[in-house]
This record gives sequence, structure tokens and C-alpha cells, in this order.
Amino acid sequence: MMADRLPHWIQPFITWLTARPAPGEALREHAALDYVVAGLGWTLGGIGLGLLGLHAGVPAGAVLVPLGLLFTTTGLGLFQVVVFHHCSHGTVFKTRQANRRVGRLISALLLFKHFDVYQHEHMLHHSARKLLTDEDEFADFVFGMCGLEAGMPKRESWRRVLVNLVSPRFHGLFLWRRVRASLGSADRAHNLVGIGFWGLVLAGGAAAGWLLPVLLLWVLPVTVLLQLATVGRILCEHRFPDRALIAQRGKEFVCHATAGVFPGSAPPMLRATTARGLAAWAGWWANMLGVQLFVRLFVLVGDAPCHDFHHRRPATRRWTSYIHARQKDVEAGCPGFPRNYGETWGLFRAIDENLASLAATAPEVMTQAAYR
Repeated sequence: MMADRLPHWIQPFITWLTARPAPGEALREHAALDYVVAGLGWTLGGIGLGLLGLHAGVPAGAVLVPLGLLFTTTGLGLFQVVVFHHCSHGTVFKTRQANRRVGRLISALLLFKHFDVYQHEHMLHHSARKLLTDEDEFADFVFGMCGLEAGMPKRESWRRVLVNLVSPRFHGLFLWRRVRASLGSADRAHNLVGIGFWGLVLAGGAAAGWLLPVLLLWVLPVTVLLQLATVGRILCEHRFPDRALIAQRGKEFVCHATAGVFPGSAPPMLRATTARGLAAWAGWWANMLGVQLFVRLFVLVGDAPCHDFHHRRPATRRWTSYIHARQKDVEAGCPGFPRNYGETWGLFRAIDENLASLAATAPEVMTQAAYR
């Protein structure tokens, strides 16, 4: 356990980073509005940091601008994964109308699918009868957007994923799908809000001579960077259970189709009193503060690590304290479900496991699922 090998004072940071609490750690309550404020703070702070970097020039700018882009993408991810998503469940604000208004505004400004359409499709995604079928938004992204296939060798799936991440064509198609679903919706007022906002941002930036900073510090995070994060996040969310469970479509299927994905790894067993021990701890901290911290800020934002908790308790308002809420459910044996929670440590391992499960799935199984 990490808590046994690390100083007590660092545990709150480790709990947030890994999305796993220490045994007996006190619950820290959060309100839904905290995530709205955090999303605004990360986004505006990232833009400010980027502007400071552009003004500072080299070498400070070479650090501040990428850091600003990371922070902005973190904020946008919080709006996408947490605020927009949980508004569709009606659990961010007190009233249905408030959740809908905010959801519609976010979809117009950040080029997400019109909120009403997204909400309908997302409810299908939470149905055991629709998950991993052609009516499922996750399956549509994996098969339709990423071009993956059931039964495809894992190595080929990885190749396609990596090619997509650096492909201008992939990002162009991804963005076009987003623009069409957001600004080309059946809601004319919604479309005009989004078109007006983006027209004002781009035209205003050009008129003020700030078009390049606008493109770099705002357009790039909203488009390519957020799309990169989305690919990593969606590909680690669900795996493909065996044929029998897919056919049954019950709670056992839901249990096997989702798992917690936690950034981090076990600390070294060695003490930092020898050269070997120091090297082991230095490597562990480099991984945690480099790779895992980046993953937490860029991909697994908000409650994304506990996506399995969300699928088992989709309507709960306890999601705001998701780290402790999931752990409490684990310790209780996950009442109402035939199987307790599963977990994977590390984003890349989780994606690898999911692609392996896709490779082990016969194409005809997915074809049959599509007609259920």
C-alpha cells in the first residue's frame, strides 16, 4: 500500500493523483459546483499562463506555453467529462432546467454534440441492453471513429490508435463530426449561440492582432488537444466481455465491461538508504510526477478513473466525492451487483487490456449484439 511507504502529509495529493484513498482516510466532501469553478479556473489559468509565456519569450515561454496548454485542456476536460456529462444525469444543479441550460451552453461553446441529443444517446449507453451495440456512443466511437474492429489483432489495433493520434485526417474528421453535431443541430437558437461565440472569438482576435495567440491558446486545446485526451479516455473506459456475458446483458455483463483505471504504481519496497534504493525511488517519483501526473491532468480528469462506479451508480449525487464513494462501495461488496469492482493501474495498461479484449471478441458476436 502506498500509504504505508509514504509520508502522511503527502497522502491528500496521492489520493487525488491515484483516485484511491488510503485505508481509513477521512472523506473530503465536494459540491458539484466545485467542478464548475475548477473547470473555469484551469481553463482561464491555462490561457493566462500561455499569454504570459508568449510575452516572456524564450526560454521561459518554452515552459509556460506548454504548461498553459495542459492546464487549459484540463479545464476543458472537466467541462466535458464532469460538468457536461453529469448535467445529462441531472446531478450537477438542483433543477432539470438548470442542468439542461448549462449543458446546452457548454455544447454550443465547446463544440460538443447538442446536449439534448447527447443526453438521449448517453442514457442508451447506460442500458445493459444497448452497451456495446450499434446504438452505443462508446461502440460508435471505437468502431466508427477510430476504425477498430472486433477480432482485430491487438497489435493492429494499437497501430491504428497511434496513427490516428498523429493523423491530420483523423483530427479533421473528428472535428467535423463535432462541429456538425454542435452547430448543425436541429436547434437553431443553439446553433446561433455557438456560431456567434466562435465568430466573435476568431474575428475579434483577428481585428485585435491576436489571431495567433487565439489559435494557439484556445483553438488548439478545444480541438486537437481535447480530441487526443478523448481518445485515450474513451479507449480505457470499457472492455469487451466474453460471448456469454454479452449475450446475457445483465448486471454481470456491466461488471465485466467496466473497471476502475488508476494512475500510478506501487512504490519500491527498497529503502532509500542505498544507491539501489535511491535509484528505485527516484524512478518511481519521476514516473508519478511525470507520466502519471500528466495522465491525471490530461486524460483521466475528474471522476474518469472511477468510471466503473458511475456505471453501477449512474444517478447518485455521491459522484462529487467519487474517490471515497467508490471505495465505500468496494468495502461494502457493491450491494446489488454479483461482482465487486475490478481495477487496472495505469492508463496504457488499461487500454492494452481493452484492446486485447476486443481482439478476443469474434466479429459475429458484435454483429449479433447490434440487433439486440
